[in-house]
Amino acid sequence: MSSNKKVKYNFFEELDCLEKENGVQGEELLEKIVSGIEKAVRKEYHDCDNIQVVVNREKQDFSVWVVKKVVEGEPENGNEINIEEALKYKKTAKVGKDIKIKVALQSLKRATADIAKQSIRGDIRNFEREKLAAQFKDKLKDIVSATVVKNDPISGIVTLRADKSELLLFKNEQIPGETLREGDIVKVYVVEIRTSEKKHPAVKISRTHKNLVTRLFELEVPEIYDGTVEIKSVSREAGSRTKIAVWSKDANVDAVGACIGPKRSRISKVVEELGGEKIDIIVYSENEEEFIAKALAPADVISVSTYETENEKGEMIKGCTVVVPNTQLSLAIGNKGQNAKLAAKLTGYKIDIKPETPIV
Repeated sequence: MSSNKKVKYNFFEELDCLEKENGVQGEELLEKIVSGIEKAVRKEYHDCDNIQVVVNREKQDFSVWVVKKVVEGEPENGNEINIEEALKYKKTAKVGKDIKIKVALQSLKRATADIAKQSIRGDIRNFEREKLAAQFKDKLKDIVSATVVKNDPISGIVTLRADKSELLLFKNEQIPGETLREGDIVKVYVVEIRTSEKKHPAVKISRTHKNLVTRLFELEVPEIYDGTVEIKSVSREAGSRTKIAVWSKDANVDAVGACIGPKRSRISKVVEELGGEKIDIIVYSENEEEFIAKALAPADVISVSTYETENEKGEMIKGCTVVVPNTQLSLAIGNKGQNAKLAAKLTGYKIDIKPETPIV
């Protein structure tokens, strides 16, 4: 008897813990658990459709019943029971009436109990996903501040806590070279909210996404937030360098100066949040040749010639030939071609850089 009480007590104690951990009402969680038990018992009583799980939380007790219809002759299926058999369970059983047969939980097969646990865990996991999706739907394509809870040295996955919920920052979404320690507060970009039943978390977050830079500048630069200055394009190699093209609707407002801020105060905050990542701010121009030349900064450009060509797939792509002084060639291309790559992503042009005079 004492053993049964211990089992019941542990069940409801665990239920209390799940409520606190998941921040849900008891009835909502109980519904998931009851559903899991029903599925498991149905596996063992596979030909019976009517299974009832009754939970009395006040008395810290729960029971499972199989409901069958009493028949005179041989039962046609698991939903029926012969009158003679029924009388063993209930002395007042009558043909044509239903009887409830209590299932002794101790008699359930171990496999059935395991199915119940797996089903309950699955239901709770899906519930957590739904809760996360609802909680962060207003933050989609935006940034949130989160506190580092754990950094797994083996998987490289960083667990963050935001608004009392845990989010996973995978290795490929972390800024290369950045070390996140427990207690650090960082900003992450909410890339996607998944609603499918995949094993991946419901909320995909990133610190490498180029839009993280966009949102950080919106926070730091009032002129961007109010629409006076517009971010036209961003290209990024997280942890190394970002190029951002800006444009002002007001001729009296210096777009680049607004982003840099007095004594570089605004851009410095963004750079600090990104762990020292270099940021080039460029004035956007509707003149494509001029825009390409500016995008290759800090290199000087002599001339830009644009063209369109067809690739192997039959798609039209934009390209250009850029001529730079011989002394500026390596600067224009950048270390491992980084400057040219970022400029190409920023402008949408395939860029071919050539020296002013042929190098022999």
